[in-house]
Formats: sequence, C-alpha cells, structure tokens
Amino acid sequence: MYGLIAKMTAAPGQRDALTAILLDELTGRPGCLSYIVAHDPADDNAVWVTEVWIDEATHRTSVRDPAVKAVITRCIDKMATFSDAQVTRPLGGTGL
Repeated sequence: MYGLIAKMTAAPGQRDALTAILLDELTGRPGCLSYIVAHDPADDNAVWVTEVWIDEATHRTSVRDPAVKAVITRCIDKMATFSDAQVTRPLGGTGL
C-alpha cells in the first residue's frame, strides 16, 4: 500500500469551502482505500488529509486525471500554504 499525510492551511475564512471541495469532489477515486479529511482543532485554518492507496502507481494515475487536476486547482485557490505530503507505507488497521 501507499499512504500520504498532508497538511493544508486554508486562506482565512476558506477552510469550510476547501473542506467541502475535498470531501465532495475527491472521494471515491478508484484504488483509494482510505481518504480522511480532518479539521485541526488547534488551528482554525488547518486541514489534514490522510490517504491510503493500493499502490503508488494508482495514486500517480489519479492525480494526472484532468478532472482531478481541475479540482486540485480549485483547492489551491482556497489555500494559503500546503506542507509537503509525508509518504507512508500503511501496513493495516481498522478500515484497511
């Protein structure tokens, strides 16, 4: 499996709009085993996204999809910063 954990900081007042895009338009992608969007309780603008994919190639194929690229562009317009995603190697657990 292939995992990613990323922190996004929304532009002031844009966290709910960013979260809505992430939840409404980027869920249910083929090969994605887990996709969690969470608000950071210590930062009113921060959003954490945790993803688990069947493999890295499937994730790379997904982000090259023109529809996904368009959604990512819409997300970028709502963000102040995007930290480097941390790659993980999920081994299992509840939901996997």
